[in-house]
Amino acid sequence: MRQYFLYILFLAVITGCQKENQENNNNAALAEQTILNTAYGTDAQQKMDVYLPAGRTTDTTKVIILIHGGAWSSGDKADFTPFVDTLKLRLPGYAIFNINYRLATATANLFPTQENDVKNAVDFIISKSSEYKISRKIALLGASAGGHLALLHGYKNLSPVKVKAIVDFFGPTDMVTMHSHPANPLLVSLLETLLAGSPATNPAMYQQSSPINFVSPESPPTIILQGGLDPLVPVSQSTSLDAKLQSKGVVSQYVFYPAEGHGWTGANLTHSFNAIQAFLNANVN
Repeated sequence: MRQYFLYILFLAVITGCQKENQENNNNAALAEQTILNTAYGTDAQQKMDVYLPAGRTTDTTKVIILIHGGAWSSGDKADFTPFVDTLKLRLPGYAIFNINYRLATATANLFPTQENDVKNAVDFIISKSSEYKISRKIALLGASAGGHLALLHGYKNLSPVKVKAIVDFFGPTDMVTMHSHPANPLLVSLLETLLAGSPATNPAMYQQSSPINFVSPESPPTIILQGGLDPLVPVSQSTSLDAKLQSKGVVSQYVFYPAEGHGWTGANLTHSFNAIQAFLNANVN
């Protein structure tokens, strides 16, 4: 009887090893794949571009989700497309998802439509993890309004899947002070349209749309990149967030470029990518 039991155990171990080896071989054979304009909702704007690396697995393949800017009312995922190859080189083995979301107009898609779309996109990506052979180790990268949306999602959604890190290029963090101390007077009317009123007439919406209000000790590690001459998002939006993160004991890094505006190129952009690469390598595990 004992010999029979050992024989069965031996078969189980051998079968398990063979199955694992077969899965590893299948994963190694997976080719790099690009899937453009994948729908994550029914609206024409609810699309994403998917870039899956070769040899991906559900254990090891990390994910970065790109969220474009444009004052919540313009812009497109194509704005980030030129940086996809750079991210592939710097973050080898990452799956990259470059998303669109519904844009606000004077009468439609007002906030929190954009916030909801980011959540729907993240949920869609998570639901496809087995099919795409990707892990649930997710980082978010957004610029301007996209930075705001990345921060808002990362700080408000700590379960069932908490993002591992956030990369914020000059995203608004406090909508009340964006309204009361605008870098550009045109932002006041834009915010009042987007958020259906002012901080006085619709305080709940301003509170709910401000990432800084949702920072907690459990918030994901965050790297903030800000230009000192930004004509749209005041420096104080980034420094206030950095201070709040530090006060809560959250891993954070503030990268400041005194002579840059609302975006930059050249050596400083290379420096930014160096900092982002190091930050993600340290925190997305």
